[in-house]
Amino acid sequence: MTIETYKLKGWDEKETGLLIAENDDWILTKHIPIDYVIDGYKLYAKKHLKKRKIHKNHAQISRVLTLKNVNTSIPENFVFGNSLEILSWSETTFGLFEFQENQQGDLFYGKLYQSHDDDFMIHQILADGSIDHAYNCDFSLSKIRCITFHSDYFTSIRLLMLDTNKEMLSIVD
Repeated sequence: MTIETYKLKGWDEKETGLLIAENDDWILTKHIPIDYVIDGYKLYAKKHLKKRKIHKNHAQISRVLTLKNVNTSIPENFVFGNSLEILSWSETTFGLFEFQENQQGDLFYGKLYQSHDDDFMIHQILADGSIDHAYNCDFSLSKIRCITFHSDYFTSIRLLMLDTNKEMLSIVD
């Protein structure tokens, strides 16, 4: 197991992950937000990396994750692609996607509304699981630093979204 620390351009805090796989453009990790906690998968865009190194507590964290029998396989049906392809895969697989751009604390949950060249728009999924179809913000695919899926919060938003849509469908019927 390889535990790495990533410093992204424009972000203050370092990110830590268990390396799962990589290609020329992306690094796929199991995200480690603190100590020995695994919280979903996180993809880092290599073009936005400032620094990448083996984590200082690599051996200890690897030992704990091995003892916990953490799965280090690539998610089923996942294939590396460009930003839009990965967002689309996440939406097809989970019903939504999560990404981060320039600001480290800003997370965006959504469904793809439209895309053209490097720009795209989303229907934003709010913290209560509702979908804001009037959300009007342009994003740039080239500015995406991270794409996350299957984290605890991602799963919570997904469940709320599915439950909210189920309620909305029953009102319409």
